[in-house]
Amino acid sequence: MTLPNSKWLISTFVFFLLLAFIYMIGKKSVSTHVQINTSPEKVWETLFNAENVKKWNKVLIPIKGDLQEGNVINYDFYQDENGKSSRINATVEEIVHQKMIQQKGGVPLVLTFNHQYLIEPSPSGTTVRIHEEYRGVMVPFWNPAPVEKAYERLLHQLKNFIENE
Repeated sequence: MTLPNSKWLISTFVFFLLLAFIYMIGKKSVSTHVQINTSPEKVWETLFNAENVKKWNKVLIPIKGDLQEGNVINYDFYQDENGKSSRINATVEEIVHQKMIQQKGGVPLVLTFNHQYLIEPSPSGTTVRIHEEYRGVMVPFWNPAPVEKAYERLLHQLKNFIENE
């Protein structure tokens, strides 16, 4: 092997080693919750009623697809209250009746998300939590705080719709 080929091989190896390191440290998450004065059954019914979702949800609006395990759902995501939408596709991974909805998506190795709605009974009604984890080489260079604020808006929209219906 000649010297120039060795440098190229070493440089390539170092590059991929660096990408692997960035991928391994590339993990962030957001989490927010709201307390709603109603039963978990009512929250579940509101989340699953496709006609009503568009009435109260102005953040993560389903455009195409049904909320069933294995399905892909297309969403318009409004990160900023009066901003432009981004199209997001998510695969429904798991549904646990009246407890959890888990969806995943993104670009593998670059930036992926694992999105969960968690519904828990509480003494004064129901706690609804959105938790989303991110992985990938772009995560260390990305700030998910605006996404967390958008999910806070979404949960308050859900609360207002249910409690004022």
